[in-house]
Amino acid sequence: MKKLLLSLTLLLAACGGAPKTQPQTSPSPVPQTPTVNVVTVESHELNRQLRLPGELLPFEDVAIYAKVQSFVETITVDRGSMVKRGQLLARLRAPELDTQRREAEARVSAVGSQRVEAQARVASIRAQRIEAEARLASDEATFKRLKAASATPGVVAGNDVEIAERTVESGRARVQALNETERAAQAQVKTFDENERGLKEAVRSASNIEAYLRITAPFDGVITERNSHPGSLATPTGTPMLRLQQVSRLRLVVAVPETEIAGINPGAKLNFTLPAFPGETFSGTVSRNSRSLDAKTRTMPIELDVANTKGKLAPGMFPEVQWPTRRPQPSLFVPPTAIATTTERSFVIRIRDGVAEWVDVKRGASMNQKGVDLAEVFGELAAGDTIAARGTDELRAGTKVNIKQPNQQAPGGK
Repeated sequence: MKKLLLSLTLLLAACGGAPKTQPQTSPSPVPQTPTVNVVTVESHELNRQLRLPGELLPFEDVAIYAKVQSFVETITVDRGSMVKRGQLLARLRAPELDTQRREAEARVSAVGSQRVEAQARVASIRAQRIEAEARLASDEATFKRLKAASATPGVVAGNDVEIAERTVESGRARVQALNETERAAQAQVKTFDENERGLKEAVRSASNIEAYLRITAPFDGVITERNSHPGSLATPTGTPMLRLQQVSRLRLVVAVPETEIAGINPGAKLNFTLPAFPGETFSGTVSRNSRSLDAKTRTMPIELDVANTKGKLAPGMFPEVQWPTRRPQPSLFVPPTAIATTTERSFVIRIRDGVAEWVDVKRGASMNQKGVDLAEVFGELAAGDTIAARGTDELRAGTKVNIKQPNQQAPGGK
């Protein structure tokens, strides 16, 4: 009996337990408006210094060759010699040129003798012509008198008149022949004159070429290369005998990138440094602008004039030039963190009337303004626009936001 009562008690406890409490569902939280740190778009004059590589070149550079094939007789300079304009550098010898000049002089002398003989012949022919013209005039006068006298019958025989007429005709023919002979002789004299002038020009040309056998310096400078020695053969081609460079004044050529050519200012004085002289600074003046870009490197060669009166610098050195970067007008700047970049675009997030909007921009140069890094941007922005200090594509366009100015506490903060 007791066992039965115990079983009933346990059954009632299992079936009649305390009722279970149903879980209550909490209401959905209301989304909060995000708070965004913002900065202001600034307008500044872009002013920074780039370090561009350059190359020092001689202001004038000439390779000296022989004008004609010849032998070096003497050479008065060597590598490193400082020379003045007009100073003798080398003397050459060309035996064939001497022979050609002597032959030309001999031909000039021979043609000159022939010309003198032709002139004498012209003078002789002219004298004969004058004599024949005088005789012709006398014969014509005689013929006229006889013809006039023959009008009276019996005064002059008819045969005498005919003889006088034939004499006049013969005299005229002789004068005409002498005229033609004189013209031919004069033409021959003219030919001799032209030949003589041509031969004299050949002599003069040979003499001028002989003058090239004496090589002088075309300008003040230094001999940087010597490849000839006394007795060696000098030719107009191949390796030059000497190389002369003007180094008291140098050209500094700088390849300026296309994006920086707006900073070119003719007459500007720029500083540069050299690995050969650590800790020293040199300067040059912007003097020449090629006004054309290199199609391969997209750079423009700019030349600076560098004074080198002490000869400390040398052609071939590679300096580093402090090149100023400027824009023709002020540019807009934002912190680099404000620019968001995706695979498709670069943009900043402008906050206008509490709503975020994406503004596409292109990034330009970087600049440090009073210890703050800034990035130049180009786009539909204006100075004074409020933008997110940190650009991210997580903050979608059209989102309403609270703004937090620099050094301002966020809403609800302590």
